[in-house]
Amino acid sequence: MDNYEAIAQSIKEGPISQSGGEGVKVYEKSVSAHGNTTLVMIKEANTKFLLAIGEDSLYRDLEGTVIGSVKKCPLTHTNRLVMNRYFDYMVPRAFGTEIATIGLGDRLGIASPGHIQAVRGRDIRPILAQQSIRELALTGRDYKQVMDAAAFAVFQEGYKDGFGADGDHLKVEADIQMALELGFTMLTLDCSEKIDNTIEGASLQELEEKYRSLPESVRSHYETRYLDQTFTVADVSVPFDRQTLIKNVLIYSQAIDYMEHIYQTYIRQASRAVDFEISIDETMTPTAPESHYFVANELYERGVAIYSMAPRFCGEFQKGIDYIGDLHQFEQELAIHASIADKFGYKLSIHSGSDKFSVFALIGQYTKGRFHIKTAGTNWLEAVRTVAGTNPSLYRRMHSYALAHFEEAKAYYHVTTDISKIVPIDEVQDADLADTYLNENNARQLIHITYGILLQAVDEQGKSLFRDEFYQTLSEQEEAFGQSLVTHIGKHLSLLGK
Repeated sequence: MDNYEAIAQSIKEGPISQSGGEGVKVYEKSVSAHGNTTLVMIKEANTKFLLAIGEDSLYRDLEGTVIGSVKKCPLTHTNRLVMNRYFDYMVPRAFGTEIATIGLGDRLGIASPGHIQAVRGRDIRPILAQQSIRELALTGRDYKQVMDAAAFAVFQEGYKDGFGADGDHLKVEADIQMALELGFTMLTLDCSEKIDNTIEGASLQELEEKYRSLPESVRSHYETRYLDQTFTVADVSVPFDRQTLIKNVLIYSQAIDYMEHIYQTYIRQASRAVDFEISIDETMTPTAPESHYFVANELYERGVAIYSMAPRFCGEFQKGIDYIGDLHQFEQELAIHASIADKFGYKLSIHSGSDKFSVFALIGQYTKGRFHIKTAGTNWLEAVRTVAGTNPSLYRRMHSYALAHFEEAKAYYHVTTDISKIVPIDEVQDADLADTYLNENNARQLIHITYGILLQAVDEQGKSLFRDEFYQTLSEQEEAFGQSLVTHIGKHLSLLGK
């Protein structure tokens, strides 16, 4: 109680100290006032709270325990909704197509302060709340928690430049509706289940037979618009002969219909602006220029306004490591994809964008600095880097468990990890763990793809094997984790020209 009274007095008199007394940390940037109430975030025993000092409606609306002259308020969903009414910068927003954005998937719910520190003052805006349904299942979180964590991080850092919230890689309408009802301001529509991946490699006869099975109205629609026509995008010709048209209709027509349905049913009917992203990167082969143009033109002609589109690029965008492929070919195709996006007025989106350092400068150049890039797993890896440097015993146990469960995790990802090339853990000194494993591609991918298995692991009594100690370590090493993110995400942004 004495600590809280001292903090309240310090706020009144200023300047406030980061230390709120023994065992209490004060987040100086969080101090915010509305009317006669002032709020500040503190951390005590590895748990964050709000202290409210005042007497007006904000003070009364917040749930908490009155202790002397202050109210101690937990960081609950209910309290976040209260704060949204008083501090508009805690409400996510849509950014439209004219500014670069970066998706910063915070799987742990504690990385957003470091992300904010990384983007502050740069010509880019963060999508702090970005999770897919699969990620939620693997981390044991839900969309309310994802949004709450992002909003409270914004408050903690006093960040007022705006942040977004992305319902990432959503496929089914119930999930889309849920995300929008919870206030998400971006929707990434994953069309993989509507894209026909059986078409590539089919014979001409098989293609013709499948095409003739489509309704005549569908065939007529596409033939009238595209057959034997050539379109020009930034001096590049995009021709549609019969075979090209048939392939694209068979691969993408159902997906395009679904995109239009989702847009008309949910995005257009929303009571606020929503950034609508289309993901067509889940295909067996890279997205050809004519395929990108075909999808984009159809959406444009149907009045579907999109914020960004993610094609599949040539080469490989594997998890947690740099780009694999021919850089010259990538540059040539990137230029065309960027020109198509420019023609139709949306941003090019780069998925699995973490750690693709060799192509970042090209992305910044050809998109003219107007892009969306998604990162997620790299933030988890920076958390593991922090643990490796500060709690080597925990890292060693996690590493061994990840190796034992590698084949199980690999079923969900395309990676080229060769675990035989990973240095045996008993040959590495504690001081060298982070450099040995977090800077080596095979070990990075091992740790990257086993995150869900590691977080869910329990012993025979149902007690967490790693999760609780992992979170405690990161809380105790909050500054180190934040600086690791600032350095790592900052490298991404600088190479992107931001």
